[in-house]
Amino acid sequence: MHRSVASALTGFLVLGLAACGQQPASSSEPAVSETPSATAETSAPESSEFTVLVGGVEIGGMTVTHTDDGYTVDYEYRNNGRGPTLAEDVGLDAAGLPTRWTIEGATTFGNPVDESFELIDSEASWTDSTGSNQVIPAEPAFYVPNDTSPYWLAIAARALMEVEDATLPALPGGTLSLTEIDRVTVSNGETSRDAVVYALSGISLNPTYFMMDGRAFVALITPGFTVIEAGYEGEDERLRGLAAQYGASRFAEITSRVAHTYDGPVRIRNVRVFDPATEALGEPVSVVFEGNRITAIEAADAASAPGETVIDGDGGSLIPGLTDMHAHLGEQGAILNIAAGVTSVRDMGNNDEVLAALIGRIESGEIAGPRVTRSGFIEGRSPFSSNNGSLVETEEQAVAAVEAYAATGEYFQIKIYNSMNPAFVPAMIEAAHAAGLRVAGHVPAFTNADAMIAAGYDELTHINQIMLGWVLAPDEDTRTLLRLTALRRLPALDLQSAPVQSTLDAMAERGVAHDPTLAIHEALLLSRNGEVSPGTVDYIDHMPVDQQRSARSAWADIATPEDDANYRGAFEQIIETARMMHERGIFLVPGTDMGGSFTLHRELELYQLVGMTPGEILAWAGQGMADYLGRGDELGSIEPGKLADFFLVPGDPTEDLRAIKTISMVVADGRVYFPTEIYPEFGITPFTGVPEVATAQ
Repeated sequence: MHRSVASALTGFLVLGLAACGQQPASSSEPAVSETPSATAETSAPESSEFTVLVGGVEIGGMTVTHTDDGYTVDYEYRNNGRGPTLAEDVGLDAAGLPTRWTIEGATTFGNPVDESFELIDSEASWTDSTGSNQVIPAEPAFYVPNDTSPYWLAIAARALMEVEDATLPALPGGTLSLTEIDRVTVSNGETSRDAVVYALSGISLNPTYFMMDGRAFVALITPGFTVIEAGYEGEDERLRGLAAQYGASRFAEITSRVAHTYDGPVRIRNVRVFDPATEALGEPVSVVFEGNRITAIEAADAASAPGETVIDGDGGSLIPGLTDMHAHLGEQGAILNIAAGVTSVRDMGNNDEVLAALIGRIESGEIAGPRVTRSGFIEGRSPFSSNNGSLVETEEQAVAAVEAYAATGEYFQIKIYNSMNPAFVPAMIEAAHAAGLRVAGHVPAFTNADAMIAAGYDELTHINQIMLGWVLAPDEDTRTLLRLTALRRLPALDLQSAPVQSTLDAMAERGVAHDPTLAIHEALLLSRNGEVSPGTVDYIDHMPVDQQRSARSAWADIATPEDDANYRGAFEQIIETARMMHERGIFLVPGTDMGGSFTLHRELELYQLVGMTPGEILAWAGQGMADYLGRGDELGSIEPGKLADFFLVPGDPTEDLRAIKTISMVVADGRVYFPTEIYPEFGITPFTGVPEVATAQ
């Protein structure tokens, strides 16, 4: 998905809740892919008004106005107390290629947008949040804005319809490709229109799906988010289902090619196994598994039985699978987590039915993905609500939601969110504990961590949720971006003060765990326009153009040198607070809220700043989290009888933890994956080769 569309979804993806794949509305397969005709109808009328919906709830809109040579677009939404505001002016040439494009406003987290593009005398020049550049394209090219409304898809589609192969070079890099995948009839209750579903790909991890009637834009469709022509909002659920179907078909097809299952035993020869008990690597051995269970650990040179599949570990390190303890899982995240050695996740809130369907597809082997531990997400209804999970308005409804999650027997815990009335929390916790569920969550607005600890929380989520209680006034509203922007106050906070020490003492005494999500705070507080975000430096050059631009854009509004210093100082205070927690024995859990995968690798690295060694971190992220989730008898270490969830790296991550970013093989539930085969499917340049695989004679 292009960054401009992805950034429109950022409010759902991080520091809150991500939209997961929607259950398909029908079982029909999408049409066979084909290049769109250059003679597409041009007479279909296009609306000027579009509605933004998430999970069926209207959260904003987009207005498109035709001008003499192009369009102006106004785009805004608010979900979970945040969202972008953008105003665009676009000029096009006779071929539909941009000659100018200006965009002003702000991104979801407040970073100002002042983007411009011009094509003058064959020279293209542009300035966006990543910096400025200019080039003379060797052939006609389409400039893709960095921060823009979904309407850029329609503009690009029209230009692509004009070229024979529906492909154009993109500026600043990559190639845009348009593919027709389906035809759908939509109705507003009075009239119907036939639309073509297109996939636009070439610069992002995944295609973006949208609908056109001839040259008229009808809708952007994703499994959880739509931007749809005004009047057709009733089609939202069906179209989200179709988007999920297209994505599920894509991921299932990829999985069918990259998941390897072998008949009989599989021997991984010449590997050093990481032992969480000693926090060290052992001597070279062979690890044997069959089906999804480890059956033996033998000498490195032990003879292979005839017919065994033998994988050459080449002296590398075999590490138990990692767990992302703060996921909001979708299909893309599922397969990319597997490629990164993240074989388990704790989902912290989702569309319950959608997640259940995804888990079913993972467990059946249809889609590659991690083992999932589920959290029941419960939010209070307000103008700032996160539109997912269970929304409640009364204490009775809140308790009933807890009991409903408990009754399924499928949930590890409940998660309480920002808009929950704090007065409801004690009764919710009592109901959860009575049913055997743990309780985790944000600190609801107009209360603080101390009150939630006293009420009986088992785990607090996000370190900012705790620290804000030390710097905010009681009437300040954390349902807004304030819960992020107020972090600039942290440098003035005395961490040895009585309020800070009292909170940490209470957590330690009551055994309250904490999910700090350090990597997301690093991205928020330390990303700067034009600079590579520190958490991405080791892998960003391997990523598609879209992700590379995103990694060079700030999240927050860093307007002054004072802001810059305060945000940097805030991250230092966060790390110091996490270090104090660790020293006190407060149990920390490593979660990302950013999709896991490469971000979990960075999350784990940051705990070295907290005082943990690489070996300690690997043991904690594997066996430690398996124990915490009640799965330690089957997961977390590489031993006979345990489940076959582990990954192979050429280097030694006990010496340099960054070695876990270069993975040559992952085994998840007994299925074998080679990341080098997976990453090109997402436009990612692989990091390693593929181990040698042979059949013993």
